[in-house]
Parts: sequence; C-alpha cells; structure tokens
Amino acid sequence: MSKKTSDRIPKEMQSIFEGVVGITDGFCQAHLNQEYADLCRKMTAALCRKRPSPLASGAIEIWASSILYAVGKVNFLFDKTQTPHLRAEELCSLLGVSKSTVSAKAKRIFDLLDIVLLDPKWCLPSKLADNPLAWMISVNGFMIDARHAPREIQEEAFRRGLIPYLP
Repeated sequence: MSKKTSDRIPKEMQSIFEGVVGITDGFCQAHLNQEYADLCRKMTAALCRKRPSPLASGAIEIWASSILYAVGKVNFLFDKTQTPHLRAEELCSLLGVSKSTVSAKAKRIFDLLDIVLLDPKWCLPSKLADNPLAWMISVNGFMIDARHAPREIQEEAFRRGLIPYLP
C-alpha cells in the first residue's frame, strides 16, 4: 500500500508503525491477502494517530496480532464459510500469542476506533458490495438501502461520502 494521507504517522510513532506493519504485512502475505494487509496498515495508522496512542506501550507483537484479530473479526475471518478463513485460535497460534490477550486488545481497538461488526470503514473492499451497513442512508428520517433509491439520491449520497460508490 502506498503512503497516503491516511497513513501519515507522527514522527515519534514511526518505528512502532513500521514494526507492527512489518508483522501484519508478513502474516497477511503468508496466510491472508493484500486487502487484509491494507486494512491492517490503515488501522495501525489510525491507532498511531490517537492521542495518546495505545501502541506506545506494550509489545508490538501483541498489537500486531490484535489488529489482525480486529480486522478479521469485522470481516468474519473466523467464519469457516468465508475465504480466506482462519480460526481465532489458529491465528493466535501462528503468531505465537495468547488468544485471551489478543481478544482483549482487539476489544480495546474496537472501543477506541468505534468499530462495529460489518463496519464499512474496516470492511474488505471485495466484500463491500455485500455489506448492508455500507449502503444504509437516512432520507427524511427513514433508513433506506441506497442501492434501491432513485439515482439522484444515490449521487447525492456518494457526493457526501455516505456510500462507497455509485451502484
């Protein structure tokens, strides 16, 4: 992933960022895919920009594992019907970390970044079209699926950044 504005890292967090993404990139290359690697980089960058950054304390291996776990949880990595798929225990075992520690840190990440399951901001791009939360908008106080709205509403929702693309 190229360094974008969203990946701007405070100078004091640069080495931690590089350490964490070194682990997540390698893991994604070996066991997942580039989409997971990109989302892990994005999440690491977001956590590095938090004031104070939670990544400033603790082992980078635990944080990297927790970021992988959090991104995996949002995208149902632990569901055997999904591709790619890993069990939570398998992910932690491959990384050599405790599942309970990683799960607790992943919950902290969810809380810090206000993440929910199927969160469109943390959804794999290849799964975005099937993510119902990515398409829900409010029109005159009613929640609707933008994919079924008139074209002019879709265009306005896209212009405002409420939907990922024009269906």
